[in-house]
Amino acid sequence: MAIKSFRPVTPSLRHTRLVEYVELTDTRPNKRLTEGKRRTGCRNNNGRMTVAGRGGGHKRRLRIVDNKRNSHDGIQALVHSIEYDPNRTGFVALLHYDNGDKAYIIAAHGMQKGLKVMSGDKAEPRLGNCLPLKNIPQGLTVHNVELHPGKGGQIARGAGSQCVVAGRDGEWINVQLPSGEVRRLHPDCRATIGQVSNLDNMNVSYGKAGRRRWLGLKPKSRGVAQNPVDHPLGGGNDRTGGGRVPVDKHGNPAKGSPTRKPRKPSNALIVRSRRGVTATAQTTTA
Repeated sequence: MAIKSFRPVTPSLRHTRLVEYVELTDTRPNKRLTEGKRRTGCRNNNGRMTVAGRGGGHKRRLRIVDNKRNSHDGIQALVHSIEYDPNRTGFVALLHYDNGDKAYIIAAHGMQKGLKVMSGDKAEPRLGNCLPLKNIPQGLTVHNVELHPGKGGQIARGAGSQCVVAGRDGEWINVQLPSGEVRRLHPDCRATIGQVSNLDNMNVSYGKAGRRRWLGLKPKSRGVAQNPVDHPLGGGNDRTGGGRVPVDKHGNPAKGSPTRKPRKPSNALIVRSRRGVTATAQTTTA
């Protein structure tokens, strides 16, 4: 995958850098595996805005992606196409199973049309295969990792994301997450071999505000530019900087302060935090 630039015939094109979709297959999405996406503008059932800077954008259809991959264990599938998904940063792959079924999965980097993949305990640790962590050799790169067996992949699903199987810890499997955190997972949790596709997504430069609006991203007002009734950092004459630590409009710390509960039960499964603190040090500080 490569990044393409444009001749600066307009001011916006001068800084535009977009992904060149040369790896994608020139096919339309499977209508049976898509559904309409209802847009709420981030308003809840009371009509109140819950997330700022969202709304509008182009219409989209949801691709029904199979993140569990447990309904076709032991059945070989052929990668029919690699397609663009407007709802995620990575690409999706359309699988044609030998029994006639079809399903979308998150495409791995290097996955091409014609590749054969499989899921289940008997699957080999090869690119695109989905199998339990207990069957994956140490040091392999995985993505779409489950936190709980059978719940479906929740970790490393964005473009270029990957986890590393760090080794065994008794009955548990240590997995290094994209943040650097090392976490113990159940050996029956599944993961897909490889790294998520579209590695150059991090190098994209939209070039103009209009392209952001096409994606449903609206401009947001700075907290210090608002009134005190609207934001804790508001008020004051000229650019005062707020006069307190950076917070969101609800008063929660916005930069650097840990927001995770110190007595959360799943803290026992964290071997090393993303800040490099070991589990024993975390318990003593808590």
